Amino acid sequence: MPYSQTYSVRWAELDPNGHMRHSAYADFAADVRVNWLASLGYTVQKFAELRLGPILFREETKFLKELHGGETIRVDGVMKAATPDGSRWTILHTIYKADGRVAATVEVDGAWLDLDRRKLTVPPAELAQALSSEGNEQ
Repeated sequence: MPYSQTYSVRWAELDPNGHMRHSAYADFAADVRVNWLASLGYTVQKFAELRLGPILFREETKFLKELHGGETIRVDGVMKAATPDGSRWTILHTIYKADGRVAATVEVDGAWLDLDRRKLTVPPAELAQALSSEGNEQ
């Protein structure tokens, strides 16, 4: 089951051609990831307490349909794959136009960083379990 949010495309997210700028797609995907984690109990504050943070290795966006200012969009995030211990993962975001057509996909590969050691680490078992039960299509 994907985590989903609805947004309106704002003027600040437009480029000089009048459609949503390329980096805004990544911004919406990131917002969905942060809110999804928070919905599982892992807020920005919780990550600070754990001295843990998500990092990205790869981000790939496929642009399929234009989006314009004022349009309502839905952004879904689903765990596409993860290692058994949850240390590395791939999340697929799908951005939909109001009529249901796919406007873009944003796929990210990431891991967890120990903020004190500045090295990759394994997340708490509860976090790995929560994310794997949220639609892992592996």
